[in-house]
Amino acid sequence: MATFLYKLGRLAFRRRRFVALLWVALLTLAGVGAATAPSAGSTSFSIPGTEAQRAFDLLDERFPGMSADGGTARVVFKAPEGEKMTDAANKASVEETVKELGTGSEVASVTDPYQSQAVSQDGTVAYLQVSYDVPGMELKESSREALNEAAQHARDDGLTVDVGGDALQAAAEAGVGEIIGIAIAAVVLVITLGSLVAAGLPLLTAIIGVGIGVATITALANALDLGSTTSTLAAMIGLAVGIDYALFIVSRYRAELAEGRDREEAIGRATGTAGSAVVFAGLTVVIALAGLSVVGVPMLTKMGVAAAGTVVIAVLIALTMIPALLGYAGKKVQPVGAKGKRFGRRKAATPESQGQQAKPNMGTRWASFVVRRPVAVLLLGIVGLGAVAVPATSLELGLPDDGSQPTSTTQRRAYDLLSEGFGPGFNGPLMLVVDAGASADPQAAATKVGDEIKGLKDVVTVTPATPNKAGDTFIITVIPDSKPSSTQTEDLVHSIRDVGAGIKADTDAEVLVTGTTAMNIDFSQKLNDALIPYLGLVVGLAFLLLILVFRSILVPLKAALGFLLSVLAALGAVVAVFQWGWLSGVIGVEETGPIMAMMPIFMVGVVFGLAMDYEVFLVTRMREAYVHGEKPTQAVVTGFRHGARVVTAAAIIMMAVFAGFITSSESMVKMIGFGLAIAVFFDAFVVRMAIVPAVLALLGDKAWWLPKWLDRALPNVDVEGEGLRTQDDAPENADESDEAGEDKDEELVRA
Repeated sequence: MATFLYKLGRLAFRRRRFVALLWVALLTLAGVGAATAPSAGSTSFSIPGTEAQRAFDLLDERFPGMSADGGTARVVFKAPEGEKMTDAANKASVEETVKELGTGSEVASVTDPYQSQAVSQDGTVAYLQVSYDVPGMELKESSREALNEAAQHARDDGLTVDVGGDALQAAAEAGVGEIIGIAIAAVVLVITLGSLVAAGLPLLTAIIGVGIGVATITALANALDLGSTTSTLAAMIGLAVGIDYALFIVSRYRAELAEGRDREEAIGRATGTAGSAVVFAGLTVVIALAGLSVVGVPMLTKMGVAAAGTVVIAVLIALTMIPALLGYAGKKVQPVGAKGKRFGRRKAATPESQGQQAKPNMGTRWASFVVRRPVAVLLLGIVGLGAVAVPATSLELGLPDDGSQPTSTTQRRAYDLLSEGFGPGFNGPLMLVVDAGASADPQAAATKVGDEIKGLKDVVTVTPATPNKAGDTFIITVIPDSKPSSTQTEDLVHSIRDVGAGIKADTDAEVLVTGTTAMNIDFSQKLNDALIPYLGLVVGLAFLLLILVFRSILVPLKAALGFLLSVLAALGAVVAVFQWGWLSGVIGVEETGPIMAMMPIFMVGVVFGLAMDYEVFLVTRMREAYVHGEKPTQAVVTGFRHGARVVTAAAIIMMAVFAGFITSSESMVKMIGFGLAIAVFFDAFVVRMAIVPAVLALLGDKAWWLPKWLDRALPNVDVEGEGLRTQDDAPENADESDEAGEDKDEELVRA
């Protein structure tokens, strides 16, 4: 691997004009494709294999004109104090609104509150429902404007009017924090690399990579049914890993220059060593993201595969475009004050220069401290993360509805008005689809379903069964007594399904429960059922990959266990902020509630991939030192001496990029941004920087143990660049300088 990448880096360096033009051409091609492609609508949300989805599919088949997946809006009216919605003036205003909304080009139907009995018992609240021919996200802006204008006309008549439903949904707005995140990344790069040119290269290549990835997703969005969240996720992860991967190669290139190698040789060696780590780190992220396909939810599969494709682009750009641009940069990648260094062979090192080179940096001092007190550091890290993970035991899963919107929105006010007038369960009605085609008496079977459901606990209303034209399928609406996201409503769904099983045995009529609330329950259950198999697949594949990289059993095992600590602590922090409300004002969380159902499995996938990034980058330097003859604790210190500064910068950059998405208007993006940012903090600074060196110090030589039979069976990927030693053209006395630094490390460890 190292030898192949060494040759690739040198080739890209020599053919830099061709390589740079190739990537610019790909960016242009993707941009043109995105600009000319038809605009994408909303991503169709389906959960194959669930009862709620089967019911929706049956509705499309048996009630073809119903537009079961069409957008809906509820316009809720409240009478002024002391008046009722049945008063003549108020009734006239509502009927005018019904008439006005009925003229919309995308409107399928509008219900009249006075004909559909949609007036509360006390007469103060009424609502009408607008059904559209197309999904809410695909509505024309003119339809949304017409809806808001009709509501405003009723307000002008003195009524309180608010609008809920998915018809008001729009694409998430990007937050200014995303730009701030990139700005922070730029500052960190300048501080770390000490050169504007060197700092600019990772930013430039990452932006080009994300541009190609997002433009490609946009170009294919209509054909592949990709939503706006797909490109947001791809941009979030692609930008973070793109900067990090380029940073590691640029940093290694500068280190090779400092050893006195010429520019072409230095970029070859940087690509061969740091590039190998980039390849395997990228593979772990791709495995984690593409592995989301095992969940069986098309939306998650598309998000994961699209993000994985952006990571692949980031890896390829780091391996080819970075060497090409370094060829153009010349000596400008060196820190300020270091431009006088020669790129050729150095003169013999003097004692003074040796002392300067051996001066321990902060990474060396920290690693020396950890390997002297490994037990204390290990216990402190585990106990600290365990304490942060405690809130995860109270994790409540769900999907957002209008009840989770900020109280300042019209959707939330409409939700509260409906709860006030008709009860909390009115916002989450359950739709029962009765397939009675196999029954001897379909109507009697449907009536039996309604009668038995009425006797269940937590049921307020059961509407009469409505048949289709063929008379073999019926729709029954059930209004629960509890709000949609409550455990009582979930229990009611399970109770109805139990009743349905008994009815099927008696009448051969199948009862299916669907609707938004039932769909959310089935979605959460499907994700919970898939979590363990997904975790086993992703961790298992990555474990095998890391055995190949590190040629060790215990190092990959330690990496996987450290990841579990990181993700549990991150989930605990998410629960504390988004469910309990701790620091919610600081994060900008206006309304707390259940954690998004996809959050745990999504965090497991993404955080695992990113956690393995730092594991590969940091531990490969330790492995490289150990293979080249250093003692285990000395190798740990050497790995930190070379890699801690860059890994720290990479983690801060990734945290800044993810944290920038917290300002998004989309609640899912906000939660994901916070979760990933805090997970990177825990994993990079607690697990990889503290727990990992402590464990390796305690294990000693055992950390790098591998059974002889497995050692013979595994191919040698040579991540540490052992094969490049045969091509070594290092300057005379350079090894003496390294030995001086290693001796200093040993002294620090013993201190």
